[in-house]
Amino acid sequence: MFFPQEMTEVELIVPEKDLLTVTRLLSEKGLFHQADGTYLSTDKGTPSAASWSEKAAAYSGLERRIQTILQILGAEEGRPAAQEYETTADLDTVRPVVEHIEHEVKLTSDKIAAQQKQLEQLENTLRQLDPVAGIGLDISLIRNPRYLFSTIGMMPVENMERLQTSLSRVPYVFLPLSQDNKRAVVWLVGGRKNADVLERAARSAYLNPLVLPDNYQGTPAEIIAQLRKEIQNAHQEIAELKKELARQNEVHHEQLQSLLWEVRASRMMTDAIVRYGKMRYTYLIVGWLVSSAIPEFTRKLKLISRGTVLETIPTRRDEPNQEVPVSLGHRPILRPFQMLVTTYAQPRYDEVDPTLLMTITFPLLFGAMFGDIGHGLLLAGLGWLISSGKLKALRSLASLGGLILACGLMSMVFGVLYGSIFGREDILHAVWIAPMENIMTILITAIGFGGVLLSLGFLLGIFNAYRRRDWGYMLANPKGIAGLILYWSLLGLAVGALAPTMMPVPSIIFIVLAAISGFVVMLSEIFVHLISGHRPLLSEGIGTYAVQAFFELFETLVSMLSNTLSYVRVGAFAVAHGFLTTAVYMIGSMFGPEYSIVWWIVAVFGNLLLVVFFEGAIVGIQTMRLEYYEFFSKFFTGGGLRFQPLTVQPEVEK
Repeated sequence: MFFPQEMTEVELIVPEKDLLTVTRLLSEKGLFHQADGTYLSTDKGTPSAASWSEKAAAYSGLERRIQTILQILGAEEGRPAAQEYETTADLDTVRPVVEHIEHEVKLTSDKIAAQQKQLEQLENTLRQLDPVAGIGLDISLIRNPRYLFSTIGMMPVENMERLQTSLSRVPYVFLPLSQDNKRAVVWLVGGRKNADVLERAARSAYLNPLVLPDNYQGTPAEIIAQLRKEIQNAHQEIAELKKELARQNEVHHEQLQSLLWEVRASRMMTDAIVRYGKMRYTYLIVGWLVSSAIPEFTRKLKLISRGTVLETIPTRRDEPNQEVPVSLGHRPILRPFQMLVTTYAQPRYDEVDPTLLMTITFPLLFGAMFGDIGHGLLLAGLGWLISSGKLKALRSLASLGGLILACGLMSMVFGVLYGSIFGREDILHAVWIAPMENIMTILITAIGFGGVLLSLGFLLGIFNAYRRRDWGYMLANPKGIAGLILYWSLLGLAVGALAPTMMPVPSIIFIVLAAISGFVVMLSEIFVHLISGHRPLLSEGIGTYAVQAFFELFETLVSMLSNTLSYVRVGAFAVAHGFLTTAVYMIGSMFGPEYSIVWWIVAVFGNLLLVVFFEGAIVGIQTMRLEYYEFFSKFFTGGGLRFQPLTVQPEVEK
């Protein structure tokens, strides 16, 4: 639980006849991480190796075609069938079925697209004619005259005078047919030889000409009536075609869903096989298997393929193993916190997995900052609704539901300790401390808790270095033993200076420890190289290193101070929570007497929006910051390889 699952490197030599059954076995329960073995192939150009690549491409193309058909029909992909797909789908059988359905569906779909395009053109023409509907002029009489340039269109009223001024040197006729305050319908006529001048002037005045197909005759009103009838017919035709598409969906969607999952399973199977190494009569499979699954896997392998050779190569955690995939394998209840960890970085195989620590400390920090029985209850209820999937609008946040629920419950616990319910500390008696009445106490307590958490981070970093056998880092690094002693010495000096009665140890001891550990930290590069046997001890000159070492020590001291003081925000938010809720009630009192209807409306919406959602989001961000930048930075490096289990059984993504 504190470390990634132990992994074992495996190599299998599989006879060609057992290839599919062994692949199925490897994909069971998501415990095998496949590595690319094609570089081990000795017969890359054999027909069998090429055929698997061709099959993979064919299944991939067929899968996309089925998805397209389902999308056209408006059908869901559904869920995979309960049975396991032991063999790959027969392309010669599946492809003709898909092509037949595709032809039928696309024929109807293309007709709908053509009708919709025609409908769009009709509606566009109707929009052009609507402004000139009252003009009793036969449009066909002015269409393409032999000796005249003629155009009817709309233009801004303020541009009419400018248009006429720009045409002062050419003969023309300009007739406003109708107008309102902003736009006018005009008719511009001139000689054909001046058409270029007239067109440029019309464009510069933003005259939008009326463009009609040649098959429309009569006045605008007559053409509009004809257009509306054609639009009505187009709508009816589209409706009939959509009914036909719905009928095709009813007939084919179950078959298409079944084919999709069968083809998808075949595509996943062939994608895996393409990455195997190919020898003359056998295939070579390489990858990583969860160590605990090795005995059961070996037993099943002997039952299905006696000719398969299995070789296992155990891994060691005390060596850098960046190529080993990291499988965290946590229970579903811990998955939201695992997501927070992997958002920061993927743990390495040779270091502590901080998921369990995150599960404890994240709700603890959040609850301490947001401690309130009422607000915590609302937050917990919201988390339960999100994780249950009952709120469709928030289904995309389902993975965060458990996290919000845990934070809400912990907020309720601290609400009991603070005696706070909906920001009121005068209703319940505080079991521990009332933040608004003991501001300095809770701030100092928060800093003390931060010191404990940072010390835990130092210890975990030291433990990681011990497991890697990195003695130089463990002893002399600023995040190792020397850094921890320096940090504890500074904490002891601070406590001794601020509260002498609470510190039984003489200050001189802390001064000596701080001086010695500070000296080691300042010269950490030399000590690390000396312990690890690295030569030369210095990569730069002594003068340059001395200056660099001094500023690195100064940076370390500032970092320790700032990291510790960062936890003061835990107490500050605990205090601010009460004042923020009090402000909500004061605003409500400005609109009406206390406990009046208006007051209740302001109180309810203020608590929900301002406190639960707004302050809750800010506290969540601050908690994440304390985890990532203060706590994790002491021991968690990340950079591990993400475990991606081989699967050939399609499943709906959770």
